[in-house]
Amino acid sequence: MAASGNTGLKRIIKAGQYSWQGIRAAYQHEEAFRQEVWILLIAIPLALWFGADGLERALLIGSIFLLLIVELLNSAVEAVVDRIGVERHELAGRAKDMGSAAVTIAIINAIVLWLVVLF
Repeated sequence: MAASGNTGLKRIIKAGQYSWQGIRAAYQHEEAFRQEVWILLIAIPLALWFGADGLERALLIGSIFLLLIVELLNSAVEAVVDRIGVERHELAGRAKDMGSAAVTIAIINAIVLWLVVLF
């Protein structure tokens, strides 16, 4: 395996740059991700206001961050599947459906968690 030459702090900086590029690309190209970012921006002050303690606040905010993480992974799966080809294939459809299911479960998780904590 060839070494990239990036070690230590340089590697960390490069990884951060790639991560930021991924977040920007998701925000620019994925409407669902944009909507979820706005939900996060609304949820953070609400969680800080309504959470009774640090644990509740962390759970409320964390559930939305988890949703963003799952959305990023789903978008990545969709991008790779779309890159491979446009023809319909059972496995490609299954991969996209599973990614979508993961997002749905993350949404349900966030809703249930917010309802349990707030009520």
